[in-house]
Amino acid sequence: MIKTLALLGATGDLAGRFLLPALAALRAADRLPDGFQVVAAAREDLDDRSFQRTATERLERHAPHVPAAARANLVRSLRYRPTEMTDPASLGSLLSGIRQPWAAYLALPPGLHTAVVTTLGSTGLPAGSRIALEKPFGENLDSAMALNRLLTQVTRTAGEQAVFRVDHVLGLPTVQNLLALRLANRILEPVWNSRHIEQIDILWEEDLGLEGRAGYFDRSGTLRDVMQNHMLQILSLIAMELPTRLDQQALRDRKLDALRSVRPLRLDEAVTRTRRARYAAGRLPDAEGGAGRAVPAYRNEDGVDAARGTETFAEIVLDLDTERWSGTRFLLRAGKALHRRRKQVTVRFRPAEHPSYSSAPANTLRIGLDGPEDIALHLTGGVSLNPPSPTPVTLAAPPPFADLTAYGRVLLELLSGGSTLSVRGDEAEAAWRVMTPVLTAWNAGMVPLEEYAAGSAGPP
Repeated sequence: MIKTLALLGATGDLAGRFLLPALAALRAADRLPDGFQVVAAAREDLDDRSFQRTATERLERHAPHVPAAARANLVRSLRYRPTEMTDPASLGSLLSGIRQPWAAYLALPPGLHTAVVTTLGSTGLPAGSRIALEKPFGENLDSAMALNRLLTQVTRTAGEQAVFRVDHVLGLPTVQNLLALRLANRILEPVWNSRHIEQIDILWEEDLGLEGRAGYFDRSGTLRDVMQNHMLQILSLIAMELPTRLDQQALRDRKLDALRSVRPLRLDEAVTRTRRARYAAGRLPDAEGGAGRAVPAYRNEDGVDAARGTETFAEIVLDLDTERWSGTRFLLRAGKALHRRRKQVTVRFRPAEHPSYSSAPANTLRIGLDGPEDIALHLTGGVSLNPPSPTPVTLAAPPPFADLTAYGRVLLELLSGGSTLSVRGDEAEAAWRVMTPVLTAWNAGMVPLEEYAAGSAGPP
């Protein structure tokens, strides 16, 4: 197990909000090896003590549920080195002075990935070391392919095993449960096909706005931020053929097959099968039932360049060219500043074939993806046969137990050498091929940029 984590970009939001809390939780669960150390690096001119104070504050804010002793133990192990990530001498000095093998986690803006990976290549990658990169992997298909070629050169003989493309959604217990739900459930798998399923909705709806992330999000947008990665990864787990053996390679091969089966939209189809929008001024919902918090229009948020036309809402309808799924629609919808938080998969079964029940509500299966949602199967039952009287019946189960956060699972797999929660290079390219015609149509202005009030259900 790797015992040294080089956290590049340690003063950023990702490190403070997710990675340090995940490491503290791993420490509390006694899942980190003896002697484990985090070497934090960023451009700021800090020393060990000042960074440790910053880390303590962030852990108090973002990980209050982790025992104080575990947080303090992690903080004591933190070391900080001011580093210029794209300077071979500066980064080389950092890495040459730490224990090998190491895992270098690039908690950095995606625009820096190519430069930093190039610098890592010039310093050399010790045997057994790994490079972790956050999504989105590239900004389009061409840049993703170029980054893959660069990583192949940098990792040399270690190959794909030395690369960990992070998509933390794969670490969510509910997402991991998608595969188990099919493997262990003899009721669902026989009807998991287009003969019985009319449509599958993958929803990633948030009730928060920009929240100070303009520096990243305004250059990304919803399609690049969550749809090209999170949501297509979920689609691949739902739509793939079940692997004949449960190992990393077989699972990733079947996911790749599913992504490659998605029929790319023609430009004229992108006009009728996609939507994009951004939020106008409004009020976000209040969990306590109050009036809610007023937010400005996205174009007026601090740090936003309105001329970019960045979307905060995206919707795409896709088809898969497989025997299992031909005739089933896959709807992907994601948005910010909506009236409720809803991250789930909704499987919509076809209406009953018997004419007496053909007008009854169709059965649905709802699978929560992130948060306290459950797994619920909504069935149309009947209380009488003459005349037919359908009555809904709901069978529900609690979400799977989560002993670690998604990032905790990702970090544990990164350090232990696993790759199940990593996106393989060909998967990333296949996902970009799905989104390329959509981006082309949007960039050409073929799909209008609509608006919706913050706190609403989205564009009308």
